[in-house]
Amino acid sequence: MPEPNPTRAVTEDELIESLAFALRYEGRKRVHHADDTMARITAERLVRHLRGSGFTVVKDPDARAPST
Repeated sequence: MPEPNPTRAVTEDELIESLAFALRYEGRKRVHHADDTMARITAERLVRHLRGSGFTVVKDPDARAPST
């Protein structure tokens, strides 16, 4: 059985970028009801809340974003 890939805690910037991307795109298609600034502000607030609540988000180094 292969050894699982080691995970690591994501940085705050990585989490913000990932959440902001998810707010701006549906798969690879751009959603036009969420502009860049609002997506970034929302992502930053979500990250602050998650960190303040004690959440740790980890990343699998081989993981890829799902495609639709």
